[in-house]
Amino acid sequence: MTASRPPTTAEELRGAGLRVTAARIALLDTVRRGDHLGVEAIVRGVRERIGHVSVQAVYEGLHALTAAGLVRRVEPAGSPARYEGRVGDNHHHLVCRSCGAVADVDCAVGRAPCLTAPDGHGFAVDEAEVIYWGLCPGCSSATSS
Repeated sequence: MTASRPPTTAEELRGAGLRVTAARIALLDTVRRGDHLGVEAIVRGVRERIGHVSVQAVYEGLHALTAAGLVRRVEPAGSPARYEGRVGDNHHHLVCRSCGAVADVDCAVGRAPCLTAPDGHGFAVDEAEVIYWGLCPGCSSATSS
């Protein structure tokens, strides 16, 4: 009996119906290794892996990966979009009002209780976006000093 191995990035792209390119592999790997990265940081990460890639190509790649469900776009109010590799679990986020740091937060109680809207208006709800706002530990201690 052989142990099953996780799929390669190329296999995941193919499985999502996407063409496999060096740029897409580098893009997905960069997002997954990062922590709620903005587009500029993603561009730098992709360029470190494969050399020059246009910003437009990164935007197009992020759009394709997001549509395929391989990455998640998070856009806190008043902030540029950030991207993460944690998908499919309906987790939420903490955002620092001062420095903009973003951290993951699991759903508070039970299995995704926020998906049960008191009045769903006939919608088939499959995702809820909750953002907690406050100050991160670094900004909080700087404010209290």
